[in-house]
Amino acid sequence: MRRLIENNAVTLFVVVVVLFMIIPIPPQLLDILLVLNLSLSVIILVITMNISEALEFSIFPSLLLITTLFRLGMNVSSTRLILSNGGYAGEVIDAFSLLITSGNVVIGFIIFIIIVLVQLIVITRGAERVAEVAARFTLDAMPGKQMAIDADLNTGIINEQEARERRAKVQRESDFYGAMDGATKIVKGDSTMSIILTAVNLIGGIVIGMVMGGQDFSTVLQVYSRATVGDGLVSQLPALMISTATGMIVTRSVSEGSLGEDMRSQFLAQPTAIIVAGGAMIFLGILPHTPHVSLFIVGIALAVAGYLLFRRLSTEEERKAMEAAQAEAEAQPAEEVPTASDYYKDISNVYSLLTVEPIEMEVGYSLIPLVDERSGGKLINRIVIFRRQYAQEMGFVIPTVRLHDGSMLGTNQYIIYIKGEEVAKGEILMDYYLALEPVNPVKDIDGIETVEPAYGIPSRWILPENKEMAEIYGYTVIDPLSVLLTHLSETIRRHAYELLSRSETIQLVENLKKTSPELVEEVCPGIVSYALLEKVLRNLLMEGVPIRDLGTILETLVDALGNTRDPDTLTESVRGALSRTITRRFCENGQLRAITLDGEVERRIVASLTRNERGIYLAMGPELIQPLISQLAENIRKFQDLGQNPVLLTSQVIRVYLSRLLSQYFPNLYVLSFTEIVGTVQIQSIGNITMPQASEEKRTVGA
Repeated sequence: MRRLIENNAVTLFVVVVVLFMIIPIPPQLLDILLVLNLSLSVIILVITMNISEALEFSIFPSLLLITTLFRLGMNVSSTRLILSNGGYAGEVIDAFSLLITSGNVVIGFIIFIIIVLVQLIVITRGAERVAEVAARFTLDAMPGKQMAIDADLNTGIINEQEARERRAKVQRESDFYGAMDGATKIVKGDSTMSIILTAVNLIGGIVIGMVMGGQDFSTVLQVYSRATVGDGLVSQLPALMISTATGMIVTRSVSEGSLGEDMRSQFLAQPTAIIVAGGAMIFLGILPHTPHVSLFIVGIALAVAGYLLFRRLSTEEERKAMEAAQAEAEAQPAEEVPTASDYYKDISNVYSLLTVEPIEMEVGYSLIPLVDERSGGKLINRIVIFRRQYAQEMGFVIPTVRLHDGSMLGTNQYIIYIKGEEVAKGEILMDYYLALEPVNPVKDIDGIETVEPAYGIPSRWILPENKEMAEIYGYTVIDPLSVLLTHLSETIRRHAYELLSRSETIQLVENLKKTSPELVEEVCPGIVSYALLEKVLRNLLMEGVPIRDLGTILETLVDALGNTRDPDTLTESVRGALSRTITRRFCENGQLRAITLDGEVERRIVASLTRNERGIYLAMGPELIQPLISQLAENIRKFQDLGQNPVLLTSQVIRVYLSRLLSQYFPNLYVLSFTEIVGTVQIQSIGNITMPQASEEKRTVGA
């Protein structure tokens, strides 16, 4: 019973508040509820000032509705008491009327009107506008934020669990600001309703007192106006604090701590401004006909405080400079490097030139600080993190990345080599941030136009001082190191199958022998040769399928070798055995969004399969390829709004051949077969590829 009450406490509270509008309550209970309302508004205001981000108080939109309903319920109850009890509605309202008016009703009315106008025109209207803009910008920035999360996941900065949590946070942010956009309308309506209730109390009290009570006008006006002012102030003070809390929470977009921490750190970081303000006050104090004492006291206090703060900051900077100089002096001197001519006098050193590095990156002069650990470069540590994350995800350990400076490169350029050949290059501006443009930018940000190298997104290099403004406009801002690492990691992912050598295959099998020695001794290399296993693993990595479950791959190959030794056919059998792994990569919440093929299209593609001495390939004419490519391009655009890679579903017979054909046109398209999707997944068709000419041919044959 107790648990039932706890789970439904808020529901019961809302029901009771609604009943207060219907059922009369005694003045003593109304006093307690009014004090509770005032206390609750103070609690909410303090919470909003002490949170560092809006999601820490995500129940605020619902709480705003509940507190407004509670306050309106109290207004209705107090109005009933004022009109039915001769202007008396409890001690709280009576005390507030005496405290504010000091016996003068006109003063009370003026203060009440000022509070209402401040809340309605200044705070509520401003919070409403901020909430509206924040909601729009948050929704526009969602695709860019999700893309940044995917980039961090790909580079190994975060794992899959952290990526899932960050995606959920982005979704919660959009939901929260969307709810706040509507919730601010409630605050605005509450302010309007308070003015109406005040007029009702005053007019209704005059009518009841003069018509029904037989009192004179001055007496009635004194009694009911005093009660009306007290009631309005008791309700408007909590409403003012709630409105202020609303403005606080929707303006916490770029804060790093609580409001008090941010104000203290940011004010104390500007001692010059404090000194100038003190000097301005002293100067005003010198002028004639000014309050000299007050201006001198404040001016001298500000000047002294700014000077002391300036000295403290200067001392801290000197201490940091001395520590840096001492650390540099204690560093070991670099070893003397022999000249190139002396080094290559030894003929054995010449053979080192014949070595081809699996992965190599050349960087320009200005990018060396990103690589050099002695200068604080973190690229090597980030590559180590990416290697670990990629091994956990894909089951393959990428080789060592050789980093060196390129004397022939531009100062801001870099080149990525795979097995000695250039596969990617880019340019980075070290003193800038890369701002990825949202789908529908609200406003352009000043910067140097460019294209993000890893995903080809239109972007701008912006100055650091424009970073916060770009985020407000919906841009996703990335630092230079993350840009470089994302491009490197995506390049390695695309070429991972080339990095899988025979020695790496043997190493993977030897690693499996630690956990499944019987399987390895039975299968490798007697039944499944290392060469065949290498081809199958390369095929899997080429299409982004993890090879972590090497035991299942070997067992499937053993079973399938009785029917064929074709690597492509064997790969399709392995993909079917890895259906859970493939499904997990592309499904979200039990759903797979994909493009499907019409039955007639599949039959025509199957009919295009041709065999020669090198194997099977697709021999499709332009009348089939062109409609297929154009419809695919149109449907792939729909996946950009969904924030996921496009997927095409086909039958197992044509999957591998269609995948190789379409990879030339759509490198990021994943072609899956229905046998690779587990039965519990719900398939949602984003689009269906059809061939209009197919139906025309049918009608012609029928005629």
